Amino acid sequence: MNTQMSLNDLSGVVEADRAHIWHHLTQHKPFETTEPRIIVRGDGMRVWDQKGKEHLDGVSGGVWTVNVGYGRERIANAVRDQLIQMNYFAQSAGSVPGSRFAERLISKMPGMSRVFYVNSGSEANEKVFKIIRQISHKHHGGKKHKILYRERDYHGSTLATMSAGGQYERNAQYGPFAPGFVKVPHCLEYRAQVETENYGEWAANQIEEVILREGPDTVGGLCLEPITAGGGVITPPEGYWQRVQEICRKYEVLLHIDEVVCGIGRTGTWFGYQNYGVEPDFVTMAKGVASGYAAIACMVTKEPVFEMFKTDPNDPMDHFRDISTFGGCTAGPAAAIENMAIIEEEGLLENTVTMGERLMGNLRALQDKHGVIGDVRGRGLFCGAELVADRASREPAPEKLVQAVVADCMAQGVIIGATNRSIPGFNNTLCLSPALIATPDDIDALTDAIDGALGRVFA
Repeated sequence: MNTQMSLNDLSGVVEADRAHIWHHLTQHKPFETTEPRIIVRGDGMRVWDQKGKEHLDGVSGGVWTVNVGYGRERIANAVRDQLIQMNYFAQSAGSVPGSRFAERLISKMPGMSRVFYVNSGSEANEKVFKIIRQISHKHHGGKKHKILYRERDYHGSTLATMSAGGQYERNAQYGPFAPGFVKVPHCLEYRAQVETENYGEWAANQIEEVILREGPDTVGGLCLEPITAGGGVITPPEGYWQRVQEICRKYEVLLHIDEVVCGIGRTGTWFGYQNYGVEPDFVTMAKGVASGYAAIACMVTKEPVFEMFKTDPNDPMDHFRDISTFGGCTAGPAAAIENMAIIEEEGLLENTVTMGERLMGNLRALQDKHGVIGDVRGRGLFCGAELVADRASREPAPEKLVQAVVADCMAQGVIIGATNRSIPGFNNTLCLSPALIATPDDIDALTDAIDGALGRVFA
């Protein structure tokens, strides 16, 4: 589609948006005097707004989603063809793309065996919570029902997932929340709670302390991101995940890894947990599963968990009595099949590793140049730079200045992200998650924009 043609077709669109759309995460008061941004077209790593301005997208659709880039006719055609043949039937029955994608997905996840389709990451995480609760009732008299979650992690926008949400500003004004969710400390070594040589092991041991405090016979699950995303791009310290696994097995706590952001190649492996030798009981995913070409999310589990729900076919309460309406839409798995094929055929996991190393190298060079960068962290094409007012004291940079860096990059035609409305006083990390198709020139353009923005904002 020609950019000029698309612009010519926008008559009235801005006013219709201003009059009727309630945008996500947006304060609408400024729209009384300014235009809301409308993204009209995308191609590869770039998008164009309603004014025809081109932007290099460094955050894969704003929320780490468009992993294989924009304009993939192959995916769009697969969705079209599937919808004409069979668009929807409740997931109480199967579908051809659902079966094919599940088989392909499980082949990338040794030890896992079952896929439950839903339409969002929040919903996928809720399914795990419900399964853990049902297992508690079926096998532990309802007692082993508590679910642990980690400070700074995010698992969704429903009340149950917010009950397991470790970001105060995301939760503020939405309580009261569901009981039975218990917080464990974060594992950000740059903001370590104590000075110790083995911080990873110490941070994991804090989970054990919480289990012992609550009572091991009451704790049924532990929900963690493999790398904390919106809470500051927090990579786990050495030894952390190994110890977490040991603790879960010791106390028979089901380990739930939320791969909504990290899944499907973002870190250079199919899933983030595969970087750390972990064997989860549940894995949830969304966002990059179909790169935003169709809505799809998955809850994946092991066969022993699945077997717990078919022990007595004569008991009407024995199975997992749950449904997701749009889990039965065939567009999602049809898109996901092609999305995964593109990643394989184009070597995008390998590209993610190579370009991720370049991105981290560029950010470290900026850290040497700009004293406001206190820490650089990440894996693959999932990186963050924490900004500080003072490197010695590690005092966080003011959020308004961090957002000014984002705005400066936007003015340059480069879209980056930053933690915001999440952790009071610590919304100070720039976030980069370009598509897995990124080239060296794309990576350099992203960091060049940040370089210029830091120089101007912190001059």
